[in-house]
Amino acid sequence: MSEVRFPAMREEIVQAVRALADHEYQWSAWVRRELPPGQYDEFTHRIHILYDDTQVLEDPGAAVGIYLRSQEEAIAMQRLAAAIDALFDELGTELSDESYLRARRWPAIVTAAREALVLLEAK
Repeated sequence: MSEVRFPAMREEIVQAVRALADHEYQWSAWVRRELPPGQYDEFTHRIHILYDDTQVLEDPGAAVGIYLRSQEEAIAMQRLAAAIDALFDELGTELSDESYLRARRWPAIVTAAREALVLLEAK
């Protein structure tokens, strides 16, 4: 595995994928707002990191060496992007977090995120 140019942003990506991989956390943090005082999280925040801030899900292959360590990670992130894009194509981008969590396509996002996380966290 190679190093990345921006390790701090990579960690933000890993945290975003970790949140997408944990269904219990999503309900706790995003719906019930059960976070420690001063902390905040929501689905939109995680999407902004992955699409807008780093563009890692826009073009995972281009992120290799910048945020991702390998083509294998890029392929896993491409699968995650496909799952999220399918959800947004079907439902749009304006629903509540709870509505997305209840959507029929949500389990595919959690599965893709879990698979990507295994690679992202590998040493």
